[in-house]
Amino acid sequence: MSLSGRERRILGEIEQALELEDPDMARRVAAINKIETGSDAGAYRERMQSWAGGHIWLIALLGVIAVLLLVLAVITA
Repeated sequence: MSLSGRERRILGEIEQALELEDPDMARRVAAINKIETGSDAGAYRERMQSWAGGHIWLIALLGVIAVLLLVLAVITA
């Protein structure tokens, strides 16, 4: 369902008021809108894959520490 011309005008006025009153929040809302509309979905997906790939060593290290702690618990019991 699309907005009427009057509704689009009112929404535009609200957006302009938000940009003047709280520019940081306006940028965050714009970023969310980009993600939801799919125009920035590829970049978001790439950032998430990069984060996961960059932190895989940390996950592996935590796994090794958990195994060592379990072995230590068995040995000392």
